[in-house]
Parts: sequence; C-alpha cells; structure tokens
Amino acid sequence: MARVTRSLPMTEPDSEGTTGMACYAEVLTDDTTWEKHSHPFHELLWNERGASSAVVGSRVWTITPAVGLWMPAGTPHSASAFAGTWLRACFIGSGASTSMSGVPAAVEMTPLLRLLLERLCESELTSRSRQTTEAMLLDVLTPSPRELIVHAPASALLAPIADAVRRDPADPRSLGDWAAELGVSARTVSRAFIAETGTSFARWVTSVRAQHAVGLLARGWDVEAVARKVGYRSANAFGVAFRRTTGFTPGTFRGQ
Repeated sequence: MARVTRSLPMTEPDSEGTTGMACYAEVLTDDTTWEKHSHPFHELLWNERGASSAVVGSRVWTITPAVGLWMPAGTPHSASAFAGTWLRACFIGSGASTSMSGVPAAVEMTPLLRLLLERLCESELTSRSRQTTEAMLLDVLTPSPRELIVHAPASALLAPIADAVRRDPADPRSLGDWAAELGVSARTVSRAFIAETGTSFARWVTSVRAQHAVGLLARGWDVEAVARKVGYRSANAFGVAFRRTTGFTPGTFRGQ
C-alpha cells in the first residue's frame, strides 16, 4: 500500500489567546505521514482504533486508545499512522487555562475524560452546556506518568544501532556485539546511550520493543505473535517486560 504524505504549515500560537474547543475525527484509508508542522492551538490527540506516532525533536510518542498525547500550541512535530487508524483530536484554544505544561505530555484516556470529549462533540450542545463541559474537561485533563515514548539517538556512533533496532526490534545483538562492530569499547557505547537517551542500551531496546508491540497489538496481532516479532521467547517474558516499561498490560492495547 502506498504511503500518503500530508503537508501542514508551521504556525505560532494564537496571539489572541482564544479558549474555545473543536473536535476532529478521521479514519485513514492510506498509510499516512504528516511532515513537520505546528498549530496555533493546543491538541489532545488519541485514537479510537489503532496506534499512531508523533515525533517531537528526538522523542517518539505512541498514541493509542488508552494513552493520548498533549501537543502544546506552536510545537513543531511530525506524525505517522497506518491505514485503518481511527484518529481523534480535540483542538483547544491557546488561551485556555489548564494544568498541562508547555511541553508534550502523555494523557491517560480515562472513562471520564472520554465521556466529556464525546459530549463536547455533540452538535446540539447548548452554549451553556458547552462552556460547562469545556471547563470540566480542562479540570480533569492532567499529564500521566505512564507514557509510551522513546528517545531516538542521532549521533553518528549510535545511529546505526538505533536504525537497526527500530527496523527489527528482535535484533539480538548485545551492547558488546555492537561495540565490536563499531570498533569502540562497550563502555563508550554505554555512555553515549545514557547521554543521548537518558537510559541504558538494554532499557532503550526494551522501550523500542514495547513501542513497536503497541502498534502490532492495536492492529489485532495475537500477543504470542507480537512477543516473537519483537524478540521475546515467550508471551510471559514479553508481558513482564512490557508492563515494567509501560505500566500497562499488552491486553490494554490489543485490537482496540
């Protein structure tokens, strides 16, 4: 299937500081990539079905039905999603008062938050009801400590490793194997990973595997098949690593 690329403008936050909200939904008919862009309003992004990703600098965020993403106004980002993904978004005026910070953050899509978002999208909502719903939504909108994010190293030393693991999360090469291939010491590679990603090589690989797994689970893959695809010998080992990394069980994301 061909991949469609969409271009959107780079836009600064709305200088008038508007506070209104609007809903957006789309079911993708093609694999889609959005080139780097920004919006004059804040975005709350989540999916009803499938998983998508957003890239902000060196950080790659995964967006699902369970975990959404807060994207502040004016933040340059790119994104991608597979055909069949049901995208949802709530656009929030840059002048709205929220507890969210000026940087992207994961948002757990709780039943209450979903209920308010669905109500906000009702076309017959009165002006007073809309204002009440918007106020309640802003009140419950908080960042989640459970996030699906990977920091992508970009140095010449680590780029070959990052590219290989993202291409095939089941790549079995160890830190020592990579050091030997690159002609440097294992300590050099280890230090570079911590400096660029804030975590160790092993934990970074586990995070990449978890992020890749979320996409497969969201497309309906069986947990055992996903475990093998991302480099685990058993579904149990995969489940333990996945929950330790994300705070969720694999079943949270399967086939939603």
